[in-house]
Amino acid sequence: MYSSSMPSESEASRPFLTWQRVIDWAQEHYRCRTFSKDEKIPVRPGLLYLVQRGSVRLVSISQVSATASSTASRFTRRRESNPNLWTPEEAFLGFVGAGQPFEIVAQSPFTIQSYAHVDKTSVIWMYWHDLDNWPHFRREVMDAFRYQHQRKLLWLSTLGQRRTIDRLLGFITLLVEEHGEPCDNGYCLPWTLTHAQIGSAIGSTRVTVTRLMGKLRSRGLIRTQGDNLICLPASDAPKTE
Repeated sequence: MYSSSMPSESEASRPFLTWQRVIDWAQEHYRCRTFSKDEKIPVRPGLLYLVQRGSVRLVSISQVSATASSTASRFTRRRESNPNLWTPEEAFLGFVGAGQPFEIVAQSPFTIQSYAHVDKTSVIWMYWHDLDNWPHFRREVMDAFRYQHQRKLLWLSTLGQRRTIDRLLGFITLLVEEHGEPCDNGYCLPWTLTHAQIGSAIGSTRVTVTRLMGKLRSRGLIRTQGDNLICLPASDAPKTE
């Protein structure tokens, strides 16, 4: 159902008031929920999700063979006779921060899942036509998706690097550019990210990531602080306007 009260034109031109009206509408229609750290967020294709507070971690789940076979026909027969040969493999896809939208696309054999990356992460969900309540906000959502698409193109370019250490540094740089917060002599990710999660994102292993992170630190290209928060030094950190 739509909200009975529509925003005025003056309110629609002011993003903060529009966002507050969206939050009020979501609470009124029970479309908002708060999640604990690492709690799975129930999502499905065809809906629009907005992160009100915290951060959402997106991952891709694919079914891979637990046992390789020498020929495709043999593998197919073994798979049909023993479904347990298929095991899920998880790959980190990125973060969605507060104030940002996301949606889920289903494409066999892959599924996209979302988790609260930090405690007290609040997510709003709605149908796309609900945005008709707030035309200005709808434009903001579409602009945010266009920006995310541009960032994914950069991500793909980074993953195309031949050397793992280049993929690693490019991946960290993109994350800090998008989500980093000012810290002493640079910018830091506001949340922790495990070496296994990084490895799944760049097509490597946890052991390799740990080794290469040490190399990047020794070269002064990255550093860590606090609870192993990843930082870029000021010379490599994103510039603010």
